[in-house]
Amino acid sequence: MVVFAVVRIEEVDMSVRRWATTTAVVVAAGAGLRALAPAPATWAAVLADPQRVVDTAGPDALLVPVVWALAVACWAWGALGLVLTVASTGPRPVARLARTLLPLLLPAAARRAAAVAVGLSLVTAPVLTTVPAGPALAAAAAEQVTAGPVAGVPADLPSVPDWPAPAPDGGHVVVRGDCLWDIAEAWLADRDGGRPDAAAVSDAVTAWWQANAAVIGPDPDLLLPGQVLHAP
Repeated sequence: MVVFAVVRIEEVDMSVRRWATTTAVVVAAGAGLRALAPAPATWAAVLADPQRVVDTAGPDALLVPVVWALAVACWAWGALGLVLTVASTGPRPVARLARTLLPLLLPAAARRAAAVAVGLSLVTAPVLTTVPAGPALAAAAAEQVTAGPVAGVPADLPSVPDWPAPAPDGGHVVVRGDCLWDIAEAWLADRDGGRPDAAAVSDAVTAWWQANAAVIGPDPDLLLPGQVLHAP
């Protein structure tokens, strides 16, 4: 009987220490989340226009509040589980209700996942909060973007066309996929009004290469987009 009493006391002491440790961890996690809470101006900017926050302060400025909110949800979930677990050892009616709700609201796998999520958020949030998002987010919430020229950039920048320059009369501007054979064949067809034979095209290829040797170089099969070729 004495041995049983000693074992029982040791079990109670172990349970007390376990609950004290768990409570301390939950309280410490809550304090850490409170210390890492985004500023009210940050929440105002994120809730008002998330896209503007990303454009002005970068995606990290939006990620920090989202991660923090998820961590708080996981922490609240874990705190609820702790309260229900403590209540399950209380008076019989309260204990019965707590034991019924605990596996429904907080399955064991979910409690482990929530603990991992809170731990990851406490580790990654200080790194993310090193981004100077506070002033940028406050400015994003307080200011409105006005259309107009950007300072330091000339308003009359010349437009750059994305198409090749016009070819000279009787010439050709090389585009991707061109070869001298196709160029010479099309040139003969336009000039003579019919489909040329292979011998005529071969002679025309030689003529085009000789007329544009300075542009094409020693390899007639190597044409670069943008080269301007003149008809022979």
